[in-house]
Amino acid sequence: MNELARAKVNLSLHVVGKRADGFHLLDSIVVFPEIGDVLRLQGHGLSLSGPFAAGLAGHDNLVMRAAEMAGYAGGFHLQKNLPVASGVGGGSADAAAALRLLAKAGLPGMGALGADVPACLLSKPLRMRGIGEQLELLPRLPDFAIVLVNAGQLVPTPQVFKALKKVDNPASQAMPEGLSQRDFFAFIRAQRNDLQAAAIRICPEIVTVLMALEAGDDCALARMSGSGGTCFGLFESLVKARRAARKIQRQNPDWWVAAAPV
Repeated sequence: MNELARAKVNLSLHVVGKRADGFHLLDSIVVFPEIGDVLRLQGHGLSLSGPFAAGLAGHDNLVMRAAEMAGYAGGFHLQKNLPVASGVGGGSADAAAALRLLAKAGLPGMGALGADVPACLLSKPLRMRGIGEQLELLPRLPDFAIVLVNAGQLVPTPQVFKALKKVDNPASQAMPEGLSQRDFFAFIRAQRNDLQAAAIRICPEIVTVLMALEAGDDCALARMSGSGGTCFGLFESLVKARRAARKIQRQNPDWWVAAAPV
């Protein structure tokens, strides 16, 4: 059995408060494009392959924590296609994929694996609030495509939140139903990522990535996802997204660039 651990892309991320325990309160619109890591039940422990397998060295892996909580004594093989610590929920998506695989094998179980895991379990367009535990399915979205770009710079989430200058920003607007693609893009443009400026102070190359996305005439919006440093561009069609991705990759061969439908 294989399971796709889809990337989690924050189309918007509003920081609306901070709890007494230090956790920030968020209001975010997230989507899960058809791209991600691939997980399967195999052997014992965790074996790795893929372009970003080496980046997991030394990381507390949520896949094996999910297995432990479910009482699964076997192993997994993880094809790591998404950059590590890049703002697209890779670790949480992997843990959610493990839980889905274990449920199919008759071993359901879920514990405290991280705030993003419940959303990644669903892997559907959502509005996430609180610290990630308040989930609301979005109205049906129009078809569109996305380009994800990461320049390979690690952007540690704790440092980004520490660099945040304001924690009581306005919440997101409620998304109307039945939006056309044009109106949906306009709605997302009206939202924000309140972590973007803080992340840029830590990793200025994010600006270069955003400029590369915006350089194409077909890009409707370019923004950073999550706490960075992956950025995304929204496109009308997969054809246009793939064309933009090829151009960015040619100009920046060391970057990770991917196009996918949403």
